[in-house]
Amino acid sequence: MSSPTTCARAPAPHEAIRMDLDTEVIKQRLTALKSEHRDLDDVIAQLARSTATDQLQIQRLKKRKLALKDIMARLESMLLPDIIA
Repeated sequence: MSSPTTCARAPAPHEAIRMDLDTEVIKQRLTALKSEHRDLDDVIAQLARSTATDQLQIQRLKKRKLALKDIMARLESMLLPDIIA
């Protein structure tokens, strides 16, 4: 018996629309995360300039900022096409 072979096929029209929607959702989420990341930069800078600096709060904000950066990197990688080397 021969094994079935799989071949690459073009996505069906409804699949292409779904992929476009998924891409748009990812892009929108990425935009929101980038905005939050920039906002955290501003808040951290303000707190650092403050005389009554709460180091624990700054540390938590920096940790959140790093988590956002990780999420953004994962989303950006989802937008890149797979390249077979």
